[in-house]
Amino acid sequence: MEKTRRAVPGWLRAACFLAAVLLLSTGCREPKIIRVADQQAVKPADLVKEALEADFIFIGEAHSMRLHHKAQLQVIKALKDQGADVSIGMEMFKTESQDALDKWVRGEMSEEDFRAVYRTNWNIPWNLYKDIFLYSREEGIPLVALNIPKKIVNQVLKEGFESLAPEDLEKLPPGIECKVDETYENFMREALDSHGKHGVDFKNFCEAQLVWDNAMAHNAIEYMERNPGMKMVVMAGGGHSWKRGIPAQVGRLSGYSSVVLLPDSETLAVDRVGPEDADYIITGRF
Repeated sequence: MEKTRRAVPGWLRAACFLAAVLLLSTGCREPKIIRVADQQAVKPADLVKEALEADFIFIGEAHSMRLHHKAQLQVIKALKDQGADVSIGMEMFKTESQDALDKWVRGEMSEEDFRAVYRTNWNIPWNLYKDIFLYSREEGIPLVALNIPKKIVNQVLKEGFESLAPEDLEKLPPGIECKVDETYENFMREALDSHGKHGVDFKNFCEAQLVWDNAMAHNAIEYMERNPGMKMVVMAGGGHSWKRGIPAQVGRLSGYSSVVLLPDSETLAVDRVGPEDADYIITGRF
């Protein structure tokens, strides 16, 4: 045994040690979920028990943060373990890709082909979402495309909601207007500045954001109405998942209830989030 150990080259032992360090610093780190109401840490299984009566569980993300996707998968697995009939609604795919999502879940599409569909919809590295996609396929969990063609949002951003063509309006629910509270307005103004869109009319920017939120809420509700009794985990950016975002539009357009998990961020830091923003916070930023 001792001879075998001495036979291992030093460079190989060093490489193995470095790999272990990297694994511990990334993949092995666990997300921590804080309940907003009392600032207590909860496990995904306990969260699911508390949220089991809700129709939607929104899990916001900073798209490039691995920890957030790990939390999403843990909650999805906990729902499955509790016997929930669960689906996954995704900002990452436009509705015209729904057929590809269905084929993937049914095992009728190769990973290579599905990755090609993913790349046409989303520009965040595949590996960040891979475990969720593989789990959905293994367990037959439906993936639901929630997003709309980018040209619709861009058209509203340029010329306002009234400029949309009739065929685009058919993809949207009624009653969309730039009518938000002061907190959400300030959030959007900061977002407008941070994206460097100087000169863009704020009303158009506001309408574009609400078109986006309303469209995804509308698509999620339509799926739930076609599949009564299901629960949907919605994966979307933190701004969309905020209670003032898609969840507010779900409430406006339906009688469905929602629970919201938001990622800790500079704009929605854990020590500044209240129950009007989210029910739980995913801490950590990597």
